[in-house]
Amino acid sequence: MKTQLEKAQAFVDLHRRGNCFVIPNPWDAGSAKLLQHLGYQALAGTSAGFAFSKAKTDPTITIAEMLPHLAELAAATDLPLSADLQSGFGAAPEDAARTIVEAAATGIVGGSIEDATDDPEAPLYDIELATDRIRAAVEAARGLPFKFMLTARAENFRVGRPDLADTIRRLQAYQEAGADVLFAPGIAKPDDIAAVVRAVDRPVNFMAGAPGLGLTVAELAALGVARVSLGASLARAAYGALVRDAREVREKGTFGYADDALPAAELNRVFTAP
Repeated sequence: MKTQLEKAQAFVDLHRRGNCFVIPNPWDAGSAKLLQHLGYQALAGTSAGFAFSKAKTDPTITIAEMLPHLAELAAATDLPLSADLQSGFGAAPEDAARTIVEAAATGIVGGSIEDATDDPEAPLYDIELATDRIRAAVEAARGLPFKFMLTARAENFRVGRPDLADTIRRLQAYQEAGADVLFAPGIAKPDDIAAVVRAVDRPVNFMAGAPGLGLTVAELAALGVARVSLGASLARAAYGALVRDAREVREKGTFGYADDALPAAELNRVFTAP
């Protein structure tokens, strides 16, 4: 098993200029191991996917639940793991800083902090407070004995505030605060993606997996995207298959789904591999 320092350096190397890579999002140790087996070079957590596996909703996941989950994922593979750390599990800058330190102890080598509040009346933190939160997270990350890749998320489009100019202002502020990677989930138009990439000088993460998104990895790379994550879409796809297959049995009394199921022998080979 690679050390955390080795994983951290491998993750930094993947973000070199001109490289665009896909970082899929497992929701448990089994999906993490399978994604490594398929040849991916790094993994990212999904708080929503993990929440679904616990029969919970994303905002209700606590840091006490998240930390053991991250430790399990980090131990499951040799790949670098970046975590979805939500909004830092608290509103204050010191909450974001504490979350980075505690999460890093699980074996992860990167993580994201978002500026959403989960308050429908005020869904985004004020930009000054949001920037202070990123700055505190950056300072905590820099105190670690390895390079921790901190991703700062501007959530405008995800929370129903699709203001591209404000999104860019926020990402630029987070860049100045020291974030290593910038991310605006929900942007989907090529012109918007290109505008974000032009406006900053850090690697930009794009989240794929939304229905109807017609862009390919090659097209995203041509727009300047450095990293493509999948969010909870793989978990949702897996649950979609479960629901469709269970409905087939319940409503039709047939078992056609079994033709597409992975053989137990193949899964056993993957999970017994070193």
